[in-house]
Amino acid sequence: MRELATRLGVNPNTVAAAYRTLRERGVIETAGRRGSRVRPKPVTTGRDQLRVEVPPGARDLSTGNPDPDLLPRLAPALAVAAEAGDRRPVLYGDDPVDPGLIRVARAELAADGVPAGPLTVTSGSLDAIERVLAAHLRPGDAVAVEDPGWGSVLDLLPALGLRTVPVGVDDDGPSPEDLARALAGGARAVIVTARAQNPTGAAVTAARARALRAVLRAHPNTLLIEDDHGHGIVDLPPHPLAGATRHWAFARSAAKTYGPDLRLAVLAGDPVTVDRVRGRLRLGPGWVSLLLQRAVAHLWTRGVVDRTAVAESYRARRQPLIDALAARGVEARGRTGMNIWIPVPDETTTVARLLQSGWGVAPGARYRLTSPPAVRITVSPLTPADIGPLAEAIEAAVRPSPSRAYG
Repeated sequence: MRELATRLGVNPNTVAAAYRTLRERGVIETAGRRGSRVRPKPVTTGRDQLRVEVPPGARDLSTGNPDPDLLPRLAPALAVAAEAGDRRPVLYGDDPVDPGLIRVARAELAADGVPAGPLTVTSGSLDAIERVLAAHLRPGDAVAVEDPGWGSVLDLLPALGLRTVPVGVDDDGPSPEDLARALAGGARAVIVTARAQNPTGAAVTAARARALRAVLRAHPNTLLIEDDHGHGIVDLPPHPLAGATRHWAFARSAAKTYGPDLRLAVLAGDPVTVDRVRGRLRLGPGWVSLLLQRAVAHLWTRGVVDRTAVAESYRARRQPLIDALAARGVEARGRTGMNIWIPVPDETTTVARLLQSGWGVAPGARYRLTSPPAVRITVSPLTPADIGPLAEAIEAAVRPSPSRAYG
């Protein structure tokens, strides 16, 4: 540092402050007497590699996919959207959002308690989250995230040069105490899942929302991002936190309700946040296909998905499995959505034993930072006849191995 200060003609304290800033922002890392070096570019697929190869003949419960039988037929909606495009082709300079989609989304968001504000459309929830983070944060900033939480978000943050601060999650949502500690410790943003939290199935209750809003009001400059990807598959209402801070965003995705290939989410937010996201969209992809927007608007306005029936279908697979495991002394969580979360003594052993029994499940390491080991099971492929055999296999998989005596 002294040599650099001499070369640059500045005070050594200035160089020390610059090094400190670079370390805090994750640009360099210091290794004592070995000096400092620029950190390598963060990996972007670390958690994606934590997948299970399910052999032929085994049941794959690791994917996180919705039940295809509960998804609507897309051909009629796409035909309606295509006909509208044929009558008036979309051209450069046209409005990048479909007014029909915005109209129905705005009405439902208002009914759910999301504050009034501008809307835009992104290519799914993860795209919305990335663009909102990039609109406000810089590399090295800390983000409070649910732990366990969505693996794709946990991959995204280091890829953006951001630091993760874990916040515990129970069935009612993120822990207010953990969030308060994270924000007091310098976290500049927080990401919260409204319903059907992946992987635990948590849903923010009214009481938990009041507690979380109280924490956020004490830190008004926090960037709040809410992900409502469970819209359409959960029959519990959301309890939005939006408006508790100066900058906020609320993303509502179409993927779980209408199909993962419909890469579309409606994003509500404060005017500054939405304007920045719109501006960055214009400089990149330009807009999300109006064909997809019109198709989703058609599906949404026509009510082609019976949301109550879909929610009940997932509950009818999720809850019996949780009950069957409880009867066998195995704890499991899954308040809403299509996944359940099972704490286990050892993930590797549990996953391997279940594979041997013909069941593929997701290792919890894909979704954890500091929370204890667990596995995630997607209930979408299950039938009533599967519940008993699967519960027995899970009980056997989490049972400690018998000790062996050697003479």
